[in-house]
Amino acid sequence: MTATTVLEGFSFLEAPRWRQSRIWFADFYQYQVFSAREDGSDLRVEATVPQQPSGLGWLPDGRLLIVSMRDRRILRREPDGELVTHAELNGHATGHLNDMVVDGRGRAYVGNFGFDLMGAAPLETAALHRVDPDGTVTEVATDLWFPNGSVLTNDGALLVGETFGNRVTAFDVTGDGALVNRRIWAEFGPVPTERAVGKALPQLEIAPDGCCLDAEGALWIADGAHARLVRVTEGGKITDEVRPGTPVFACALGGSDGKTLFACAAPDFDEHARSAAREARLLAIRVPVPGA
Repeated sequence: MTATTVLEGFSFLEAPRWRQSRIWFADFYQYQVFSAREDGSDLRVEATVPQQPSGLGWLPDGRLLIVSMRDRRILRREPDGELVTHAELNGHATGHLNDMVVDGRGRAYVGNFGFDLMGAAPLETAALHRVDPDGTVTEVATDLWFPNGSVLTNDGALLVGETFGNRVTAFDVTGDGALVNRRIWAEFGPVPTERAVGKALPQLEIAPDGCCLDAEGALWIADGAHARLVRVTEGGKITDEVRPGTPVFACALGGSDGKTLFACAAPDFDEHARSAAREARLLAIRVPVPGA
């Protein structure tokens, strides 16, 4: 499996999503949400988010939700294109908001950094929050080591990648949106003993960043620490590995047949370096199993 470049010239890409025959993604430091066709043509600016966009999702009626990282809000794009505040998490999250997954009822599960990553603060755990369609915010899980890429499975579970936890954690989602039966879905190594980010990173076997689910229930994970994409089954077995020659930080399955693995690539995740350059790319890799 080899990677080809679909689009380039961005700062730092995150949260790829396949929807309406287009690949959608956020660019942190150009402060915009984009979409394009499978081959990268017809690039569109879908929204401008001055406080840094990240996770994307859609309400059942088709309105777009966007994580606004720095002011810890979730924005909603109305049918006329106006962005309004859907939910305010300033009094809840302990770091920049990050990735998000939205279920079929319009409930959004959103993680946050938990500490000042770019300011070189020591690692701290973070909570996961649920935002209901009316904007109500509820804490649904605690003590997660950087809750990052998340997916909802067909059997009613939520999988959350803990970037600094060396693992993917699973929860069952109840009818009212609560998370129960917390368990380790895949463990790649122990939680790092170091709390300085630079010292913790070498202790990570896999640093789960953005992820996506395929039709066989396996998880494609962008390993943010080792410049690779890995396909993992429950229990932690790696069945496939793609090394595109660059660090990758998020992925999504899509394309006309669901077998294109889109990946967000950049030289690193350093805010100062990425905001000053336009070296990020959107990659595509053909894989055998389509998206879920």
